[in-house]
Amino acid sequence: MKNHHIPVLLSEVLASLAPKPNEKYLDLTAGYGGHASEILDVTQQFKDSVLVDRDDNAINYLKTKFPPETTLMHMDFYGAVLQLLESGKTFDMILADFGVSSPQLDEKDRGFSFKNDGPLDMRMDRRQHLTASDIVNKYSERDLAEIFVRYGEESNGRAKMLAREIVTHRPIDTTGQLADLIASKSKHSRIHPATKVFQAIRIVVNGELEEIEKTLPLLPKLLNKNGRLAIITFHSLEDRLVKDYFKEASSHGEESELTVLTKKPIVADADELVINPRARSSKLRVAVRN
Repeated sequence: MKNHHIPVLLSEVLASLAPKPNEKYLDLTAGYGGHASEILDVTQQFKDSVLVDRDDNAINYLKTKFPPETTLMHMDFYGAVLQLLESGKTFDMILADFGVSSPQLDEKDRGFSFKNDGPLDMRMDRRQHLTASDIVNKYSERDLAEIFVRYGEESNGRAKMLAREIVTHRPIDTTGQLADLIASKSKHSRIHPATKVFQAIRIVVNGELEEIEKTLPLLPKLLNKNGRLAIITFHSLEDRLVKDYFKEASSHGEESELTVLTKKPIVADADELVINPRARSSKLRVAVRN
């Protein structure tokens, strides 16, 4: 597979993490290794660095991209963090990029995108059972509406209307069918009218927010003193969790675990948006271990 994933905020991540030779690096969402390759090119520390991803395609690609002594963990990042804590590992840099990778979006068989008609799947880890099809075709109208409000930030009225339409038109087999149904009940807008619904379903399929919430408080325990933590988010629900955690972890004076280096999140500049439009919603927050 070609590495057609463009890492977002790459120069900003490198500036924030400031990698040095021999430093140990943990990438909790390594994807296709865009950030990791640049960082490990500086550190040359493959043996004691760890790359995590729950996508089998990504892991298979990483095996071809990095030396065999690099530790790869094919699992969700919360499970990986628990294992690493149990083994006593610590790192000088940790990066978590919570976005969906470009290959996941572009491969229609993965069912993440409304732009490519494919099966309603959306699983980051294809070993799990729950799919987008299960949610769309089996969840109650009430549950669907609640999901669209909570995870898609749709209004109550619109969420209820869309849930009713979905239940009425079941079975819905593909991403294209779902996107077309939503579009037919929507006014023209700058973003595709199915964007928020697809986000909501994907978050539920992969348990994304719950995993982030459980993982964040554990990360300082994996950092060496003066170790750097960089987190990239792509929507307000994720960013709020990171912002609130950073605020709490840095609010205990001398006993604070972290010092936050970004008062406001770093966003992509105009030059990057020309090359990679998918970076437009990305936000980077950075902290250092006290």
